[in-house]
Amino acid sequence: MTALVWLRRDLRLRDHPALRAALAQADHVIPVFCFDPRLLRGRHASGPRTQFLLECLADLDHTLRRRGSCLVVRHGAPQRELPALARELGADSVHYSADVGPFARQREAAVTAALAQAGIEPRAHPGLFVVDDLASVTSAAGRPYTVFTPFYRTWLAQQRRPVLSAPRSLPAPGSGVDPGRVPTLAELGLEQDVTEPLAGGERAGRTALNGFLAEGVAGYERGRDAIGRGGVSQLSPYLHFGCISARELEHRLPPGSGADAFRRQLCWRDFYAHVLRHFPANARREHQPRYRGTIRWSHARRRFDAWCEGRTGFPLVDAGMRQLRREGWMHNRARLVVGSFLTKDLGIDWRWGERWFMRWLLDGDMASNNGNWQWIASVGVDPQPAFRRLYNPARQQASFDPEGRYVREYLPELRSVPDAHLAEPWTMPRKLQEQVGCVIGQDYPEPIVDHALARRAALARYRAVT
Repeated sequence: MTALVWLRRDLRLRDHPALRAALAQADHVIPVFCFDPRLLRGRHASGPRTQFLLECLADLDHTLRRRGSCLVVRHGAPQRELPALARELGADSVHYSADVGPFARQREAAVTAALAQAGIEPRAHPGLFVVDDLASVTSAAGRPYTVFTPFYRTWLAQQRRPVLSAPRSLPAPGSGVDPGRVPTLAELGLEQDVTEPLAGGERAGRTALNGFLAEGVAGYERGRDAIGRGGVSQLSPYLHFGCISARELEHRLPPGSGADAFRRQLCWRDFYAHVLRHFPANARREHQPRYRGTIRWSHARRRFDAWCEGRTGFPLVDAGMRQLRREGWMHNRARLVVGSFLTKDLGIDWRWGERWFMRWLLDGDMASNNGNWQWIASVGVDPQPAFRRLYNPARQQASFDPEGRYVREYLPELRSVPDAHLAEPWTMPRKLQEQVGCVIGQDYPEPIVDHALARRAALARYRAVT
């Protein structure tokens, strides 16, 4: 018997339920990845994230070949390519890891219908999240959760499946298989705009995972908000593409408060996937009905461009946005600050920020990105009054980057600014500006808004709706 394994966001060999099920069923197992033009050129197209994907695929192909197999690459809609490949190879079944996003589920439905029509069995498996079946995590009344804390309590109590080892060897694909090859980014018509990205792949992901478990997780609770001190894992791109398993990662967490705090972050990832699974319309509109079409969002292009380019005049905001464009990643505390600034200080539609992040983030995940943008814009699940998620950039900098390490790393023009003025450099006397070589309005922008006035305007904007 022959089986295909349709790979998407599960680009690894360790803890891979779909792969293990196929190996248990079939004599020949063909791992296949389809480059779908609807994703490559869709509304969330991203050169940096696609480059990371290509590195993940190249690494997976390398690992497969060392075990006697290889990655088969096809280009086109999977509902066309998978049945055609299955017929060509005489495959009886196609195994895949079930996803939750609306586009992913639509593709799964189209693929399963096409396979069934061709007489080929589709087999869905878990593997993308800590909990296997997020749809089953419901309240006592059987309803999906829209508030994190009760979801977290129920999530902790869910049964976990055993972590699966990687197969030591794999059956050869057969001489009649044309494997294709992993294309280059240029061949896909995209560009790599990020200058210092993380390397993609299961091997790189496991190196990062092992390093975090050995040296970072113990101090995670205390250090995760210290922006300038590197107290986070940076595992999110590897989790997004499944280079490492969320289930295995939770399984390997040691005892302690740092691990407990990190487990909570894994739960936030599952929570937003759970929300999008049950409320797919959130992908394009506010979760809270009262805010749909009622908030008067700004569409000020110049201010948005200043935010995108990291020249708002608020150092912590600008440092975060420049880190995004340099690395394709941003510290989570900085994500909250820049999101609050865009939606509250500038009053710009959260969807603009969501799209910009998806354009650049290596870990650009539809569920988490959408959930976090709606959270910071105060229009999503887990609701709180708008003022609770309206951050003062200067105070945030004083709390989470008090030594200015983060700001000075990404804003070299501010490196000589004294600590006393670093969070609000426009307060420097003109003579001091000249002495340190940072004249506001010349070497670094003036603030594009007055935060106090913008705060009052934001609260009035939300009060007008509620």
